[in-house]
Amino acid sequence: MKVINLSEQNSLLNQYLREIRDVNIQKDSMRFRRNIERIGEIMAIEVSKALDYQQTLVQTPLGVAEINSITDQIVLGTILRAGLPLHQGFLNMFDHAENAFLSAYRRMGRNDHGEQQLEIVAEYLAAPSIEGKTLLLVDPMLATGMSMEVGYLALLKHGKPKHTHLCCTIGTNQAVDYLREALKDSEDVTLWCAAIDPVLNEKKYIVPGLGDAGDLCFGDKL
Repeated sequence: MKVINLSEQNSLLNQYLREIRDVNIQKDSMRFRRNIERIGEIMAIEVSKALDYQQTLVQTPLGVAEINSITDQIVLGTILRAGLPLHQGFLNMFDHAENAFLSAYRRMGRNDHGEQQLEIVAEYLAAPSIEGKTLLLVDPMLATGMSMEVGYLALLKHGKPKHTHLCCTIGTNQAVDYLREALKDSEDVTLWCAAIDPVLNEKKYIVPGLGDAGDLCFGDKL
């Protein structure tokens, strides 16, 4: 699995990363959602550079222009609810994409030894066939990597994609390592992170991170 950390490059992306992290600016939920959407738009452009193209001819009023056009059939998927603004940013760019949605939530369970452990539960999936297509699975926070893995495996029930791009706003070193191991046999997967943070706290939140992206987008939940 190839990993790309976009924060290693200087770009406009860093401005929006700064704002979504800022505890004062993020109090404006509309601006927070829009900044996540903007990050999605910029990341979509970066991902587009890795897609396949072929030359096409376009008739203009004055002649014929040669344009390199994307040939990938794109399926854009996200994990509800926090992923919706990031999904919209990607969809603004890949406006001909098919779409997939799935639910996943955290639950504390117990392993075979009776010890507490974090589980990711997926209950809902609506997706087209992804057979031979290019899958973009986007989720703003990649804390443990488990939700992304669960979402990816769920979508594989709808076919084998040509290539998969996993995209997040903020990930962790732990999540990157987890996905490297979980998807070690998958050469057709690329992980894109706008930024990668060092650690998780005891509640499995990213540090320094930004807090709960779903709550900042849409309000607190019970």
